[in-house]
Amino acid sequence: MPGPLAGIRVLDLTTVLVGPYCTQLLAEMGAEVTKVEAPEGDMVRLIGPGRSPGMGGMFLTINRGKRSIALDLKRPEARGVLLRLAEAADVLVTNIRPAAMARLGLDYPALRAVNPRLVYAAVLGYGQGGPYAPRPAYDDLMQGASGIAHLQARTGDGTPRYAPLAMADRITGLAAVGVINAALVHRERAGEGQLVEVPMFETMLNFVLGDHLGGKTFDPPLDAGGYGRLLSPDRRPYRTRDGHVCTMIYNDRQWRAFCAAVGWPDLVSTDPRFASHATRTRHIDEVLAMLAEEFRKRSTAEWMDLLTTADLPVMPVHTLDSIFEDPHLLATGFFGREEHPSEGPITRMAVPFTFSASPTGDRAPAPRLGEHSAAILREAGYSEPEIATLLKSGAVRAEAG
Repeated sequence: MPGPLAGIRVLDLTTVLVGPYCTQLLAEMGAEVTKVEAPEGDMVRLIGPGRSPGMGGMFLTINRGKRSIALDLKRPEARGVLLRLAEAADVLVTNIRPAAMARLGLDYPALRAVNPRLVYAAVLGYGQGGPYAPRPAYDDLMQGASGIAHLQARTGDGTPRYAPLAMADRITGLAAVGVINAALVHRERAGEGQLVEVPMFETMLNFVLGDHLGGKTFDPPLDAGGYGRLLSPDRRPYRTRDGHVCTMIYNDRQWRAFCAAVGWPDLVSTDPRFASHATRTRHIDEVLAMLAEEFRKRSTAEWMDLLTTADLPVMPVHTLDSIFEDPHLLATGFFGREEHPSEGPITRMAVPFTFSASPTGDRAPAPRLGEHSAAILREAGYSEPEIATLLKSGAVRAEAG
């Protein structure tokens, strides 16, 4: 397979979103990802509409480019299969809680014994040095614990709310990709694998407080924390005469260009609130309110044209329908169509990153449960009678038919 991770073998013992998103990105970079599922399959198979059981839209989107083997890891025969697969693997990714992996005999010491070069990546809810270590974790919990729900309350009606996307899962999954690749670089230099842990709680707290630690950076604190511009209730798409538009007039050059375009040539020089980035930040509510009033005077199309002509940042407020008609995405071919072997025509998104020397190629569609079980066992050296025995015992499940 093309891509910078071509030849890297990944065992994917992850479920739901945080782990599968990580391993999908590894697959998009060219890694050979084997998704190890329980006999009932990853529960995300059941989320959203689908044409056939166990093949929901979300599963199809975040499991492209992977192969599926279904193992009942509570059975010793299946554990034996996993250990044999690990012998030839470069990376194992799991978001199963460490205590459960230990009970299965699949913790890091057990895997290191069969493959000292293995990068064992544990995507966890919490760092293992604290009292939260054994707890389960989900995206909603992490949004609340990291302060996102509280910050939403401060910018809205006072009610804590979650952002309407699984951002903690995806941010932690992205972080895990970087950590895994760093561990692979270390292995190339030192010849050894290692255990890496990526906790959701600490990852999200680092992410959120990067913006909002503010004056609490200092001892004693200089303020109560929080980045004023991001917390302003007027930080939102601007209402135009007939809709909404997104823009951000940020630095001094942009402010001068904006003021010239809308007929405020002397604003920056005569109004001290607008004199610099620092003063605009201190008066952010007044600044945004003034902009909001101005944006109501023109249509969305007029603003798009005016701001684009002035080389100012501007984008439309897309819906889940209009995004498919975005001219940039149409030109770059971001959305495409593929024929899934069992699900028929489906929409796919392009790989969002490029490599000039090791370009990525098309990936296979998301697998059916146990679709590749028999093939993966053959590649691992199992004979046909051994494969038949494993299937008959229920330790391994293969796709029906």
